[in-house]
Amino acid sequence: MRRLLPLMLFAALPVWAQKGDLQPLPAVPPPPPGMEAFDEALEPQVTIVKRETETREEFRVKGKLYMVKVTPAVGPSYYLVDRQGDGQFVEADIAQRPVKPPMWVIHSW
Repeated sequence: MRRLLPLMLFAALPVWAQKGDLQPLPAVPPPPPGMEAFDEALEPQVTIVKRETETREEFRVKGKLYMVKVTPAVGPSYYLVDRQGDGQFVEADIAQRPVKPPMWVIHSW
């Protein structure tokens, strides 16, 4: 490693010499016509409700509840999602766990 260090420093010397030649980047062009600006109504509103037994985070877009994250006092958090938009919430497996089938050694020789 001691032998490579001077070689690495020598190889980086031309890069340091070019640092003084940096020029500013060109300005960012404006967005194309017809492209809408940021819409605040599409940004989700998050309401946090804390209780002794759980904490709920309710996610809404345009006032409509579409997802709830429930974090119980004991245990992992889980999500309830309204997939159809009909008010029926089902548990969503956001972080799907890999399937681990049981494996036993039946015979070895």
